[in-house]
Amino acid sequence: MNMEPSMNTGVSDTDMLKQLLAGRDSIVTELKKVIIGQDRIIEDILISLLCRGHCLLIGVPGLAKTLLISTLSDIMDLQFSRIQFTPDLMPSDITGTEILEEDKSSGKKIFKFIRGPVFSNIVLADEINRTPPKTQAALLQAMQEHEVSIAGETFTLDEPFFVLATQNPIEQEGTYPLPEAQLDRFMFSLIIDYPERDEEVQIVRATTAGTEPAVNRIIEKKSVLELQNLVRRVPVSDIVVDFAVDLARKTRPGLEGSPQFITDFISWGAGPRASQFLILGAKAAALLNGRTTPDINDVKRVAHAVLQHRIVINFNAEADGITPQRIIDRLLEA
Repeated sequence: MNMEPSMNTGVSDTDMLKQLLAGRDSIVTELKKVIIGQDRIIEDILISLLCRGHCLLIGVPGLAKTLLISTLSDIMDLQFSRIQFTPDLMPSDITGTEILEEDKSSGKKIFKFIRGPVFSNIVLADEINRTPPKTQAALLQAMQEHEVSIAGETFTLDEPFFVLATQNPIEQEGTYPLPEAQLDRFMFSLIIDYPERDEEVQIVRATTAGTEPAVNRIIEKKSVLELQNLVRRVPVSDIVVDFAVDLARKTRPGLEGSPQFITDFISWGAGPRASQFLILGAKAAALLNGRTTPDINDVKRVAHAVLQHRIVINFNAEADGITPQRIIDRLLEA
């Protein structure tokens, strides 16, 4: 890694790495005041945030998804908004709308733009699959472009901009599943499982005692942006890049070098964006573990989160009970 001072901050990358490690420990400590367990999910969310990515959280109700995200925004002193997606939600309910009001100085009627909840640093899109595609697209455009266009005028979103969308895997009736092209805009797909028994005992005791722990704001918006830039500057060896690209390419059926079980069980594999996110995720994972460059194990560390929502299994896989997670396991073993 380049050890020279950053052009914008005058702080060397070595010092920023130390700040990152100290910040990670402080963030985890503060989160643990409120969130019990979910260590892997917390680290994955931090990796995605450092990479300027977005996360899709899949889990049943009651697993503290909303609490985790809102607590993270408090710790990082970032503006947080929550959007509850419903079938009657309109795009303007997310992006904002223009209203007609009177200019007091001239008495003329003018249009004024009222910003919607998407104008935040951290946006929780709760149950994103419960709203029609046109409303989903309004959020997903903001995710990709980091800007919103209203009535011919473009408004740039404040950085950092981080979207965490949730889906309930149980109730699918009356939902609008995200198309593969839109799923591809999420860096990570994270499956939140039930807590262990000991963790659940702690959760029950902590949430029924009548006290609410207070968390401290320990990192500023400016520091988050600097750390995101640090991730981009991390060097990666050709071997690690080749491994990430080959791993993504091997998910594509019919391609030379793809295993036979890929052709048997997959309709569509991961695109080039998966290769990019594998490397970015590996960079952030390495930094969070105190290393200045990633290795192949860091790529494997983020492989499931990057690939599992980019693999479309076919009927044969569904009939045999084969999931994208099992296919990725076989690829990594090979």
